[in-house]
Amino acid sequence: MKRMIAASGFALLAGCATTQNDLPTQSDLDLDKYAGTWFEQARLPNRFQKDCIGEVRADYTLKPNNRLEVVNQCKARDGSVKTAGGEGRLNPSFAPPDPARLEIRFAPQWTSWIPMVWGDYWIIRVAGDYNHSLVGTPDRKYLWVLSRQRTADAASVQALLDYAATLGFATDDIRRTSSQQ
Repeated sequence: MKRMIAASGFALLAGCATTQNDLPTQSDLDLDKYAGTWFEQARLPNRFQKDCIGEVRADYTLKPNNRLEVVNQCKARDGSVKTAGGEGRLNPSFAPPDPARLEIRFAPQWTSWIPMVWGDYWIIRVAGDYNHSLVGTPDRKYLWVLSRQRTADAASVQALLDYAATLGFATDDIRRTSSQQ
């Protein structure tokens, strides 16, 4: 049974946006190539994924005007599948717009005019011809390692985590996602 939830998977809750802009992002990111299905391999623990025990994935569909339809899901402790739908957009704080500096909203569409419903989602690095991705927030509170494969090559995941450590992320606190089924 699927339950709609306000935030799940890679959802960033209201108030996650920051003014810290020193986090480097992937240059020349192609949102067409980034769109599609990603499987979580590792993450920094966060409150909105506390019930997610495995099978964590995100589906991104590119829409007009560089908008993304976002659907996150995971297997919950009780065996159910938690699903959250949202929207992504280029962060309007940057000129020129940077496709690697996104914001995501999981609140209802009618709230989209409220700045605090948008959370940062910055694509820090893409590796292996868009097969692996490192995503985080500029305050370094949230971090995810994603892969196109359900189970990624351990060396590729570790390389992204090592890079995240050089950027100031608390990689000692990383939680590996249970094997995707």
